[in-house]
Amino acid sequence: MRARLKPPVIFVCAAVVLASPGCAVGPDYVRPTAEAPAAYKEMPPAKPAQPADGSPRGKWWEIYGDGHLNVLEEGVAAANQSLRVAEANYRQAQALVQQARAGLYPTVGANVNAARARQGGVTQSLYTLGLPVDWEVDVWGKIRRSVEANEAGAQASAADLETTRLSLQAQLAQSYFALRIADRDKKLLDETVAAYTRSLELTQNRYNAGVVARSDVVQAEAQLQAAQVQAVDIGVSRAQLEHAIAVLIGKPPAEFSLPAVDAVTPLPPIPSAVPSELLERRPDIAAAERRVAAANAQIGVATAAFYPTLSLSGTFGFAGSSFSNWISLPHRVWSLGAALATPLFDAGLRQAQREETIAAYDATVATYRQTVLTGFQEVEDNLAALRILEQEAAVQQTALASARKAVELALNQYRAGLVNYINVVTLQAAALASERNAVELAGRRLVASATLIKALGGGWRTSDNFTRLTP
Repeated sequence: MRARLKPPVIFVCAAVVLASPGCAVGPDYVRPTAEAPAAYKEMPPAKPAQPADGSPRGKWWEIYGDGHLNVLEEGVAAANQSLRVAEANYRQAQALVQQARAGLYPTVGANVNAARARQGGVTQSLYTLGLPVDWEVDVWGKIRRSVEANEAGAQASAADLETTRLSLQAQLAQSYFALRIADRDKKLLDETVAAYTRSLELTQNRYNAGVVARSDVVQAEAQLQAAQVQAVDIGVSRAQLEHAIAVLIGKPPAEFSLPAVDAVTPLPPIPSAVPSELLERRPDIAAAERRVAAANAQIGVATAAFYPTLSLSGTFGFAGSSFSNWISLPHRVWSLGAALATPLFDAGLRQAQREETIAAYDATVATYRQTVLTGFQEVEDNLAALRILEQEAAVQQTALASARKAVELALNQYRAGLVNYINVVTLQAAALASERNAVELAGRRLVASATLIKALGGGWRTSDNFTRLTP
């Protein structure tokens, strides 16, 4: 005797067969090419291999060896509100992946009904319990392509989160360095005010002795007051930088202060990297590439719209006129159905939608390649800045030593009555400008180094995040 499968069992077997992996229409993803040079134009000549312990890792700011900066950078991850927005966007993207995956499985419901009806002079009750099942079978891979698109979108969102984190970390480092340079500039101006005060005393004594004219005293007073004004003015930029740092670490400016420090953070060794690593290290490049993958999957979704949609539906339950024996085998009921549907005429709607997804894909490829080019430019820009600023700093130190020597000679000549005070004032002003230029150069080099590390992707790598995201 031939065994017969009961209808619910047939439904389950059909579901298993149809749910098994099959064809998925649309192009399979291939990562677009992006031209990468063999070496950076501005990278210094090759040197003997050295230990890489100082290379930037996750906490790249630690290469500066500044304890205050380390503490502040930890505050960015803990309380920055822009970072929390990016993190919430990432969680939303993950939820979209789960929503898309849910389409791969049947939807099972439940309903219970109780009713009384009169027919043919007879009044009776009817009790029903049903478990309806509805399932759109992913024959052509429309849902799978949708899952693929959302997974790539979630990975792009993860990279966006890291881009935001890296940008905020670099912004904090740049603001911190600028604040420390302001501290050093303030100290320099305070020292200058003290020196000009001594010069004024010298001039006043010489005037009291009848050696020099009153004009020398007036010049000395004007020079001192100008330096005092500059020293006070530094407070404006320092206060604003302190406020910016407070916001970056998620604190109200009124509740945050950073004590002044005389020493300037030393410049660390320049990080080394090769262009090919940039494609893995920069989160914005990774995000652009993942959006290409998402756009490619959307072409498959649009292509699947040209094929018929197969839907299965069924119900299994119980129905009876007596509440006492309502749920029992004799009263079980079931139904099973299938539907195949496809549009016959849509005035070119599906074709237009597919063309739209292809155009969107082409745009994301171009965006990806432009992001790569921009990344190379930013690295080259900051390598060039560090190289040129290093040369400028060397020349500036020589000029500064000469300016200091000139002031010393002029003061000695003034005490001996060999030159007018205007010579001293001129040389002191030039020396102060040279001192401040040297301080500014130190700050520009620090900012350029932090910007270079950001351009190189900091300590982030795609494998660390995408492995965690991939199911």
